[in-house]
Parts: sequence; structure tokens; C-alpha cells
Amino acid sequence: MTKTKLLIAALLFGVLLNSCSNDDDGPAVATIELETIGLKPLTGGTAYQGWIIVNGQPVSTNKFTNPAGVIRLDVFASDLASATQFVLTVEPVGDIDNGPSDTKILTGNFNGNSAQLSFQPVVADLSNTSGQFFLATPTDNVGGVDNGNDEFGVWFMNGANAPGLSLPALSSGWKYEGWVDFGTQILSTGTFSNVSGVDDGNFFKGAGGTVPAFPGEDFLVLPTQVPITGITLPAAVTSKKVFITVEPIADGDPKPFFISPLSATAGITTGSGNPVTMLSDTVVPSGIVKRPN
Repeated sequence: MTKTKLLIAALLFGVLLNSCSNDDDGPAVATIELETIGLKPLTGGTAYQGWIIVNGQPVSTNKFTNPAGVIRLDVFASDLASATQFVLTVEPVGDIDNGPSDTKILTGNFNGNSAQLSFQPVVADLSNTSGQFFLATPTDNVGGVDNGNDEFGVWFMNGANAPGLSLPALSSGWKYEGWVDFGTQILSTGTFSNVSGVDDGNFFKGAGGTVPAFPGEDFLVLPTQVPITGITLPAAVTSKKVFITVEPIADGDPKPFFISPLSATAGITTGSGNPVTMLSDTVVPSGIVKRPN
């Protein structure tokens, strides 16, 4: 074989090796750039996760906990080219499945190479909320007789038989929760979906009275099955911050979520005749996601 033929054979062999190496690298990867406003870092083991919708099916991107700055999310370029929508979820503690949780927090459809992300379609419209509460302790009023310790409880009611909260229905994956900031501890009054129903709290209630059919809590007794430190019960709600949050159903974090549609500072007067008006103070998250040109 001549030197020329040997050189050609060597070049062809090199091209073949290079082609195989490119195949071994796998499919091309593209990077999405995500910027948000109003999102805050997640704690307690929960995480944000981005999803692109390709042919009606969710395709996962990276998880992250701190939304500050530009978040870069990697996906296969072929999937991204076919994506019609972007969804951001809050994934629960210990999440190991390959699908998005029900707790979607932002979504948007791609228009060209970007998608404007909004909160309302996947959570709720929080632009028109209102509320009130009063201080009372009905759960230890034996025989309906007031014990005179109404400063230790808070109930989201309007008078004796009407809801005190006006809140929109939340999408699946979300719930409301009431809170009181006692300074040393922030304690939950319970989670709820219905403003005219008993919440799932009442951990600290008294004995012998009645639990109203509305969200609220009496902070009278610290049960042994609730491991809470840094506070002594009964605890007065007077002059304390009372607020409502929107919570991921499966967040596993005992602290309040950062979306708070209503809040107020309790006064020093008690009873249904002395309601406290709650004000809207929420910052609704938004964002934009961009894919390469």
C-alpha cells in the first residue's frame, strides 16, 4: 500500500472515531433561563422544580431552593424545541417521583422563545381578599358561660355565626393556614379550605366548650403530643400579629409559607363586638422564562 493510501485510510478511520465519540456524548442539551419576582428561598426540605410541557406531557428540569438571580435549567434541546408551556412547582420533602406535584406556583405558555409566568392560573386570584377576626376562647366556656379569658384565642368570624374571611378557592395542591406571631414562636391556628368550616387545628383548645364551625384557635393548653418549645400557654393574642398564608399541601415545613394574603395586629379588646379588620399585603409572584434563540 502506498503512503498516500495509508494517509487516506488513517484520515477515514479518524473521522469514524470522531463520529462515534459524538454519538456517545448523547443528545444535545439546552439551557432555559428563569427569572422570578416575589419568590423566596424554600426551607425545610421543599424545592422548586421547573417543567416544560412537550406534547401534553411534563418533562422535568433541575430542582433548586433559592430563586434569586437567573436560574439556569437544563433539558434536552429536542424537548425544548417542542415545548409549548413552562410550569414551576413546589416539590415536597423527600420527593423522588418523576412527575410534577399538584402544587404549581407559576405557569406560562411559550410565545416565541419566552414565556411570561403568572401565579393566578395555578393558585388563585388574590387581588380581592378581605377578613376580620376577634379574640375569644369558646372552647373552655363550659355550659356557654364565658370564663373571662378571651385574650387567649382568635377566631376568623364576623359575629357569632358568619365567616370573617373572604378568600378565593385555591387550586389543588394549596391550602390556607392561620398564624399568630407570639414573638418567641409563631403558632398555627390550623389549615383550612373552607372559611365556613372547622379547620384542622384546635391543638391547643380548652375543655368543656365548643369549637366554632370556622377557622381559629384557643391557645390555652399545650398538649404533650405537640413538641413546641419557647412559649408558655395560655398565651395572649392581644397586640400580636395575626395572619393568613397560602400553603403547599405537602410542604412538610412547620414555618409559614411566604405568600400571605391577609394580616393584622390584634388589639387589646375582646369579644365578637370588637372585630379587627385584616388588610391585604401579599406580593403575588411572577416571572419570565427564556429558551435559546
